[in-house]
Amino acid sequence: MALCFVRLIMIVLGVESSCDETGIALYDTERGLLAHALHSQVAMHEEYGGVVPELASRDHIRRAIPLLEKVLADAALDRDAIDAIAYTQGPGLAGALLVGASIACGIGLAIDKPVLGVHHLEGHLLSPLLANQPPEFPFVALLVSGGHTQLMRVDGVGRYELLGETVDDAAGEAFDKSAKLLGLGYPGGPAISRLAEFGDPTVYKLPRPMLHSKDLNFSFSGLKTAVLTAVKNHRTNICDQDKANLARAFVDAIVDVLTAKCLTALKQTGLKRLVIAGGVGANRQLRESLNAAAAKKRFQVFYPELEFCTDNGAMIAFAGAMRLAVNPNAAQRDYAFNIKPRWPLDELKAA
Repeated sequence: MALCFVRLIMIVLGVESSCDETGIALYDTERGLLAHALHSQVAMHEEYGGVVPELASRDHIRRAIPLLEKVLADAALDRDAIDAIAYTQGPGLAGALLVGASIACGIGLAIDKPVLGVHHLEGHLLSPLLANQPPEFPFVALLVSGGHTQLMRVDGVGRYELLGETVDDAAGEAFDKSAKLLGLGYPGGPAISRLAEFGDPTVYKLPRPMLHSKDLNFSFSGLKTAVLTAVKNHRTNICDQDKANLARAFVDAIVDVLTAKCLTALKQTGLKRLVIAGGVGANRQLRESLNAAAAKKRFQVFYPELEFCTDNGAMIAFAGAMRLAVNPNAAQRDYAFNIKPRWPLDELKAA
């Protein structure tokens, strides 16, 4: 999707390095996404059972420039064609963010182009607008990933109202931890979702934390503990079918809570558009549940393309372009960068 309301036609380079994916992309405000490339570190971190920050930072250093050369070649452009550079300023792993910020600012200095820091979660929130049929503002957004579970009202670029969030584990974090309890390895979210397809939903009944609370907050640590208790109750090794049954119960519980909270948020705001963003947005069971609810309750639900659910450079390039569409001076030729490993989205100001 091209950014049709942009006054200035420009090409924005996006650099994403907040955790364990190195993403580089080129977005043209007239022609849309020109090219993007992504390197995932999953294979490297798998043997450790999770992300090792030092290894992540070193790998970003190795991958960024080759990925940049790839997207430039794919788009048939040279570096001078870039008009601005957007990079993930936070939140994320400090070392990983420093790599992306230094590379982006170094490129900006080398080719004399302005740079701007982008909020990682804003990139996720706006990523569904890259689809062929993007939502219009305003909408309710469920941002659901390994590190965040939040419901937001989105009225425009930088105009975000926090409606509710998790008080402990994020949904994606609960997926990964529960998968580890079932011996599914890392990353656990996709694995437990696939295993759940073979489970019997009637064997286990797991809690739906805060399902009937009077607010829009979430809690998933108790659900993870319930999985641990069920595994321990077997005393001996849990069989493959019981693992599938427990995976099904876990996924059903998460999906029920997320769906119910989304419906409540739509009702409270009076909006009819729901946007799902973040890695868990790729979950098939969640999409099926929300699609069924949308058909029944007559609201619209939008998702990013599957390739843009997890961290990627395209969402950073696009978020940077949207910021520049509203404020062309948002990017500066001040290459003394800083990062924000902890950066609440509600602190982000309107463009």
